[in-house]
Amino acid sequence: MPTTGAEQINAIVAARLAHPAALIDHTLLAATARPEQIALLCEEAVEYGFAAVCIPPLFVALASDSLYGSEVAVATVVGFPFGYEMTAVKVEQTRLALKAGAGEIDMVIQQGAALAGDFAAVEADIRAVVRAAEGAQVKVILECCRFDAVSKQALVAAAVAAGASSVKTSTGFAEGGATLDDVRLLSAVANGRAGVKAAGGVRDWLFCRQLILAGATRIGTSAGVAIIEQWRQIHL
Repeated sequence: MPTTGAEQINAIVAARLAHPAALIDHTLLAATARPEQIALLCEEAVEYGFAAVCIPPLFVALASDSLYGSEVAVATVVGFPFGYEMTAVKVEQTRLALKAGAGEIDMVIQQGAALAGDFAAVEADIRAVVRAAEGAQVKVILECCRFDAVSKQALVAAAVAAGASSVKTSTGFAEGGATLDDVRLLSAVANGRAGVKAAGGVRDWLFCRQLILAGATRIGTSAGVAIIEQWRQIHL
């Protein structure tokens, strides 16, 4: 008997819960990050099997060298954390990051344009970065805590139309982070056309699990090691 859509979704979620490390972007974006901390982050990412490290652009080359030969991707940020750079600047940041070895880009939207209801400008900004990324994943940070539900729906639509691979809840530097309601909303609007990265305030396995059940396909966190150790205590 063929499986139903609901059964397929349940199977996908079950697989994510069985291998949560593969969903985690192991993150260090503090302004005070030091080279030795980035090197340790990369070591941990390989040891635990995380999807990626997410680091400042300054350290992309270091991380790329450290992770050479592994399956861990190097992700970095563009227009971070405010998103108000000119599009041309974001494009150049993207090109430089790729040249240094990045394989994934987490970009911040033009929040002022979004708050003004100019979603066409937001889409154009995203599209330019997607083109500059030349096939590399682009995760679009919406900073959900600053928008109402209608605006968040429009932002997801803009990101999908611009060719983004994922939408992301938060930078982790604003007044709010990931919420279950936001992940559910973003997931419903994306409807499989883009992934959903939950980031901002994800510090334990319980919340991480809830976010995955809500529809998150990636988790951005600086607490990846603690989260997986908690998961292991339950499952191994």
